[in-house]
Amino acid sequence: MGVKQFKLPDPGEGLVEADIVTWKVKPGDAVKVNDIVVEIETAKSLVELPIPWEGSVVELLVAEGDTVEVGAPIVSIEVAGAEDDAPSGPADAEPAAAADDSEERVANLVGYGSVSGATTRRARRAFEGNQGPSSQGDPLPAPDLHVHVATDALPSAPAPRDDAPAPSRSRSAGVTRPESGAKVLAKPPVRKFAKDNGIDLALIVPTRADGVISRADVESFIEAGGAAQAAQAAPVAAPASYDGARETRIPVKGVRKMTAQAMVGSAFTAPHVTEFVAVDMTRTMELVERLKSDRDFRDVKVTPLLVLAKALCVAIRRNPGVNATWDEAAQEIVVKHYVNLGIAAATPRGLVVPNIKDADRMSMRELGEALGALVGTAREGRTPPADMAGGTITITNVGVFGVDTGTPIINPGESAILAFGQVRKQPWVVTDEHGVDQIVPRQVTQLGLSFDHRLIDGDLGSRFLADIAALLEDPAKALVWG
Repeated sequence: MGVKQFKLPDPGEGLVEADIVTWKVKPGDAVKVNDIVVEIETAKSLVELPIPWEGSVVELLVAEGDTVEVGAPIVSIEVAGAEDDAPSGPADAEPAAAADDSEERVANLVGYGSVSGATTRRARRAFEGNQGPSSQGDPLPAPDLHVHVATDALPSAPAPRDDAPAPSRSRSAGVTRPESGAKVLAKPPVRKFAKDNGIDLALIVPTRADGVISRADVESFIEAGGAAQAAQAAPVAAPASYDGARETRIPVKGVRKMTAQAMVGSAFTAPHVTEFVAVDMTRTMELVERLKSDRDFRDVKVTPLLVLAKALCVAIRRNPGVNATWDEAAQEIVVKHYVNLGIAAATPRGLVVPNIKDADRMSMRELGEALGALVGTAREGRTPPADMAGGTITITNVGVFGVDTGTPIINPGESAILAFGQVRKQPWVVTDEHGVDQIVPRQVTQLGLSFDHRLIDGDLGSRFLADIAALLEDPAKALVWG
């Protein structure tokens, strides 16, 4: 029997790290080839990793919530007939194949191209929170988002009793308890675990050299009777009107981190212009109701968004210059003769924009099926990186939140994004067959189109938006324009 270390594989697409979300196994569990052992989050989506060996789990080398570089060992497996792998350092040590500290590794957001400034640096081995600079002339480093350690000043901890049991781990020798009023260092998952068990982290002696409290430290504290000690400690007085923490720190990583970098890059690179139009959607809503009862659409979720998606594809055919991108290096405008339609989807882990490949070549039914599958997968956090690559234009449906319209930021690598507001009844002026104006209730929405003014001027952008509005007001125009 030998112990092999399973290392974080390279997910491709320029990614250099991932976050450990959920372990599917624990030490002692038996595993077979291709069993899922862990769920990770990259900058693109959630990914389940299978194990390539059959054996039993010896140790989980990283904790849930940790950020791990590609090539770092994450779990050790005892495998029959195998030789032991060379011992590795701590789970947060640098992979052997890592480049020099001075070398920057650029994380390339799928579908976004290179994002200026989106560099990945290694996690520092020592946290300098209470120790000051490591040498004179070396100022405190800027916060590294890859070391997800939250620090909060906690109230002074009561002095430990003489008969209080010591931590069970021998490696805690020589590590001193944090001084009163000192910052307690722990990662968010560890803080939550301690809170769920009623443990004050200020009472725990860290065993790591950098002073960061680990989950194992908390578990040892509980096993040694620390929970009872914490329960006997006098609670810290709080204002009568206050209930709960005054602040919550959420690590910026994974999808949310890369989305933030991409949006900043887009906002300050492409000169945005946004135009708005109010649209009478009454005929479109009638079409939606008819399609819902059509047997050809019985397995398709028919919504106003589906009709809008089809209308946008038709409008692009009449205004192809909108479906383009700006090539800064070549100083060229690249017109795309295909439509990869992105649909912005809000997920618990941040905004993702998967796209429907060749949406312009699909029938209404095919588009509806693709749209349903795409949105469902995105909301489950299972969107593969390929689905987010190569988008040409995007729709963001803010109407589902009861919002009328907005000024969306263009998805990097594209030239336009359309905001679709809520559809609601409003008074509308309608001219009857006798030329008489009447005010009647109609189903109305607002569209907001943001576009890159370097390649889409006001004339093109306005005609494109007007065409979409015309198709929504009278869907039959698609037969004439199609």
